[in-house]
Amino acid sequence: MKTIKIWNDNPSESQINEICDLLERGGVVIIPTDTLYGICCDALNPKSIERICRLKGINPDKANLSVICSGISMAAEYSRIGNNEFGIIKDNTPGPFTYLLKSSSSLPKVFKGRKVVGIRIPDCNVARQIAERLGHPVMTTSVECDDYDYAVNAELIAEKYESSVDMMVDAGDGDTEPSTIIDLTSGEPTIIREGKGVLN
Repeated sequence: MKTIKIWNDNPSESQINEICDLLERGGVVIIPTDTLYGICCDALNPKSIERICRLKGINPDKANLSVICSGISMAAEYSRIGNNEFGIIKDNTPGPFTYLLKSSSSLPKVFKGRKVVGIRIPDCNVARQIAERLGHPVMTTSVECDDYDYAVNAELIAEKYESSVDMMVDAGDGDTEPSTIIDLTSGEPTIIREGKGVLN
């Protein structure tokens, strides 16, 4: 596993290019977000998504999968965002929220048949720049954290996943609180899971 160290959520262009080159080749990378560190891959690569699902013991046909987008315009390509949803997301983006939205036909095969997709636009420059450079979302799932140190300490996270992922993007200590999940499929916000952040 290679480690890339990023300071103050300010990656260089060469660092973003190196991360994205690996993702485009089917790699799996641990990246920072505004909540927990996330295990991510190219959301348009079914084999990479299946690899992450095996790593976490997730059934890709049944689990709720989330993607990180660079902004609302990218999110609108992969989900259905009406006026009500747009206003709520705009007022709370970027931020530590996962929005459950009706999915669009642009999602890759592994998402087919799903009526709902989780969309993240995190308050984390690294994560958003990766999606922006790729030109499409990255699929993400939080790292498993048995205790506090293994949730926040990038070196310990890297140690735990040394043999199972291809790269660790170390941006300092992470958080232990997950995102707040907001169901917007009915047009009105319903909080499914209380986490980090307060909805405006």
